[in-house]
Amino acid sequence: MANFLWDGTRVRIVDFEDSGRSDRVFELAEMAEHVSMWVDGEVDVPAWAELSPAEERRLLGCRRLQALTWLFLLSEEGPRNPPGTFGRQVDRVLRRLSA
Repeated sequence: MANFLWDGTRVRIVDFEDSGRSDRVFELAEMAEHVSMWVDGEVDVPAWAELSPAEERRLLGCRRLQALTWLFLLSEEGPRNPPGTFGRQVDRVLRRLSA
């Protein structure tokens, strides 16, 4: 959530960690599956994204990839995440793969 800039009208996303050109659908999937977006309550892809039908079809695949990435990143529960975070991610991955 620290990467969101809001000017009172529009939201901009800034992420220098993986800076470079990217794909809008992939970035939305990365945002939606990021642990900070669900650890304290579910937040989904915002309606303002206004995806085309082709983008909607690609979104599920991108979300599956991101969910699996987080599964590996969270496999060692550490002090940064609340207890049970890894188990919750396992459930998220299973839901994404069965969709």
